[in-house]
Amino acid sequence: MPTSPSLRERTAEPPRPSYRVKAGPPNADGGRRRSERTALLRRIGLRVLALAVLLGLWQLVTALQLWSPVLVPSPAAVWRALLETSGTHDGVRGYQGHTLIEHLGISLRRIFVGAGAGVIAGLVAGVLMGTLPWVRVVLEPAVAFLRTLPPLAYFSLLIIWFGIDEAPKLWLLAIAAMPPVAVATASAVASAPTALVEAARAIGARRGQVVTSVVLPSALPEILVGVRLAFGIAYSSVVAAETVNGLPGIGGLIRDAQRYNQSDTVVLGLFAIGVSGLLIDAALRLLADRLAPWRSHA
Repeated sequence: MPTSPSLRERTAEPPRPSYRVKAGPPNADGGRRRSERTALLRRIGLRVLALAVLLGLWQLVTALQLWSPVLVPSPAAVWRALLETSGTHDGVRGYQGHTLIEHLGISLRRIFVGAGAGVIAGLVAGVLMGTLPWVRVVLEPAVAFLRTLPPLAYFSLLIIWFGIDEAPKLWLLAIAAMPPVAVATASAVASAPTALVEAARAIGARRGQVVTSVVLPSALPEILVGVRLAFGIAYSSVVAAETVNGLPGIGGLIRDAQRYNQSDTVVLGLFAIGVSGLLIDAALRLLADRLAPWRSHA
């Protein structure tokens, strides 16, 4: 006679089917890395080609003598100016007693000190504007007003207030750098994910904890974009900041060379500002990728 199954047999779980994860091809990662490397080399090649074309057109224009060398110096003249301002020639050291690297270094120090103070002030103002509506009502017109002012418009007033030494230059760079950071920070903070903010408040987080732990991390990519814009504006304002008593300084070098129609030195100063500005922007982009990696993979 058939016997009834025991309790253990009745309660035993049925055998579970086994699932095998199918692995991808072994060379998938290698192929991806090769494609990324190929794309990088292609971008570098295109940029080098574009630079070579521009240099060729520049050399062609100067060789055809379409304009006076005072108006458009040749690449060879700019190269000679680089050699003369980078060392000592005929008993003269660099330009006005300082080499090109020294001029550039002094301007970079002014930019980092002045623009750094403006970035900090803009960050504080942006957080307050984004979290407190009444602060936004009070500060937003002032920030918009400063953003529309060209640096030379208030530089004369800064000279009257602080003299002709370093103070007016640093104040000008700080005022120029503050508005973009404040606007970017306020916009990013105000658009922080509501669900995350409410969840943080539901577990008992205070306002300061919500801002530092939820709002600022979510707003970090937009804040870093504002910082990049701030340093770009400050860099473009350095020539205006060094129009008065700007030597040594790269902006002062350009202004002084312009007085004597030394267009090769002026072009050299512009190249120094442009190349160093590209390096600073690249460093800021690398910092943004490190601090907010989700932005680069979005």
